[in-house]
Parts: sequence; structure tokens; C-alpha cells
Amino acid sequence: MSTSKSPKPPYVEKIDQLGNLTVWIVDGSYIRGHIDEEFTNFGQHYRYSYIPKNELWLDQEAKQNERQFFIDHLLVEYRLMAKGMSYNDALVKGDAVERKERRLAGDIKRMTNNGQNLPDAKSVHDHLWKKLENGVSVWIVKGRLVRSVYNIDFTEGGHDHVYEFVPKNEVWIDDDIEESERGYVLLHELHERNRMAHGWPYLKAHAESSRLEYRCRHHPDELHDALSAEGWG
Repeated sequence: MSTSKSPKPPYVEKIDQLGNLTVWIVDGSYIRGHIDEEFTNFGQHYRYSYIPKNELWLDQEAKQNERQFFIDHLLVEYRLMAKGMSYNDALVKGDAVERKERRLAGDIKRMTNNGQNLPDAKSVHDHLWKKLENGVSVWIVKGRLVRSVYNIDFTEGGHDHVYEFVPKNEVWIDDDIEESERGYVLLHELHERNRMAHGWPYLKAHAESSRLEYRCRHHPDELHDALSAEGWG
């Protein structure tokens, strides 16, 4: 009889060993609900101190077609920050490597007419989730393509008051977000957008939206009412 035990949260599956670095798939929903609401698609120790030093974490996502991009990015970030480079500088270097990998994969060439122009935003729409009474349309979008052709750091969601490439009166939700988490991400984006539409600066709106999202992750019975207050009804 096997005596092996299943990994404990937030660990889901070990997928690689790169020298002394172990690459883990982790439960991002658990992390955002119990450890850090700001955890996104991936991370490493020098960015998130709660990640053990010799581990790279990738969020368990609805789609798995970007893992190598994220691993290559993390390796650069980890090694540079281990030598003392700041996160912001290491992020730029990591983004450059990730962007090169995305170009080699053909996403940019296919979507931008061989690099001549940005695609119509409709080309990254997957499906309309809902159109609200105030005229705002909430779209599930193809996150990989958004990251490849518009903004490599796009994650979870966004809207027209933050990203210039999101059309007016649209909110985008990344299709990499598992369905069980979409309501919380939606709440964050709607709350943030509504505050910014009334003149709030991004950092203030984002901080309050993060607090509201975190509360609802701990009190899911409040999510429906919170969404209704933001025009989702």
C-alpha cells in the first residue's frame, strides 16, 4: 500500500525540477482567500516572501497553455532578485524573456498582421458574460492573447478606465480564471471601475476594491449583494 500523501494547500502538483528549484502548481484561489489577495498567475520567493526560497509557483488555471512562458519569466526574475536586483527591474527583464517566447510561439504574428498593427479588440473576446443596465458589457476574454498582444502583465481582469486597449464601457475577465473565482474578480473590476468613473485615482480605487474582494472571499454569502450594489443584477 502506498504511503504517499497528497500535497497540502496551496500545493496541487509538482510539475518540474530545475536544479534546486521545484516548480509547483498551486491553488491560486486558496492563496487569494487565505494568504494574499494580490497573488496573480505566478510567483517566486523574492517577490512573495511566503513562497519558500527554492520554489516557483504557478497558479492552477482554467487553461494550461502559458506555463512555459511563466516559468521562463520566473527563472529570470528569481535569479536577478537573488543577486540583489529590485523587483521592478527584474520584472522588466522577465517580461522581455517572456515576450520573446510569446513571439516565437506565433501569437503576435498571427494577431497583429505580422506586427504591423494591433488587432481589433473583438478578436480577443471569447463570449459576452452580461450587458449591464448602465451600458457596460462584461466579456470573458482570451487571456493568453491579451497578454501576448496588448499587455504582458494583464491578469484576472481589467476595464476601460485602466487599460487603453479595452474598449469604452467594457470590463474584461480573463478566461484563465476558474469559474469558481470569476464572481470575486468581477466584483473587484466593477467596484474599481465605478469608483474611477466618479474621479477616484486608480491606486485608491484598487485598494478599496481589493479590500472588498478579500472580505467577500471570506464571507461568500455577501458576494451577491455586493455585486448588485455595483450594478450586476
